[in-house]
Amino acid sequence: MKFYTLKNDLNLPAIGLGTWKSEPGKVGNAVIEAIKAGYRHIDCAAVYGNEAEVGEALKTAFAQGLVEREDLWITSKLWNNAHESDKVLPALQKTLADLQLKYLDLYLIHWPVAFKADVGFASKADEFLSPEEAPIINTWKKMEEAYNKGIVKSIGVSNFSLKKLKDLLVDATHPPEVNQVELHPLLQQKELLEFCDTNSIILTGYSPLGSGDRSQDMKKEDEPSLLENKVITEIAKKHNCSPAQVLLAWHLSCGTAVIPKSTNPKRIKENLESYDVSLTNEDLLKIKSLDKGYRYVDAKFFEVPGGPYKNIYDE
Repeated sequence: MKFYTLKNDLNLPAIGLGTWKSEPGKVGNAVIEAIKAGYRHIDCAAVYGNEAEVGEALKTAFAQGLVEREDLWITSKLWNNAHESDKVLPALQKTLADLQLKYLDLYLIHWPVAFKADVGFASKADEFLSPEEAPIINTWKKMEEAYNKGIVKSIGVSNFSLKKLKDLLVDATHPPEVNQVELHPLLQQKELLEFCDTNSIILTGYSPLGSGDRSQDMKKEDEPSLLENKVITEIAKKHNCSPAQVLLAWHLSCGTAVIPKSTNPKRIKENLESYDVSLTNEDLLKIKSLDKGYRYVDAKFFEVPGGPYKNIYDE
């Protein structure tokens, strides 16, 4: 198993189990199967709506002696409706209660976007809080407070562009240890990766396999398939492995963590076995040529008429 050492000397397992879009009734079993297969990194979020079921699975895993709490890396994320200073710690406590944990290994600001407190998912301009009404640095100060209290061992961000990351670093007392972003061969984010490397921030990639199971209203017409990409499938054939394993091995070669989601026990095990796939320099050059800056999760759902957020990724 490969680990990345954070600035605080904690070790983040390179491959984790993603739980976004994992269905109720299946996510708990997926967590158990992942732990049995050898996963020690589980990625969660309040907005996924399944943290209580994940918590029951963790409780079962501990009770059965499958793993000790200190051997697991559990990540969760602050949702957009809890960015106001007085909402951050209560949201974290709710996540801890749902997960049945005393602490998180990593807590992330899910998006650089703020909603009003009573809004689950904003769809109208008056349901948002502008960056002036809910400054990211104010939210971050409460994240730092959670870190100082010891109820989170590490803090970071998610979906932060290079510009937003630089802006945060100017005023942060405790810099983010992780930035979780969409990352795969069609969106290689070289400039962001170089900046994170220079500043000892670990980049974690979500949607590494193309997130083909997203809801239809989140998809664009004629989306390219990563798993059916000709270059990827040819490399997979060469190494006698699956296209998914090639994609995950690419992450490891880049020095980034990755959180593939699956509820299928066979695929859960197969994804972890990507550690055994060694891509050649020739393979990596071919994959490098695939970069086209293509986003599956384009964040356009936050851009509503008259709303305060445009061009979330500053592109």
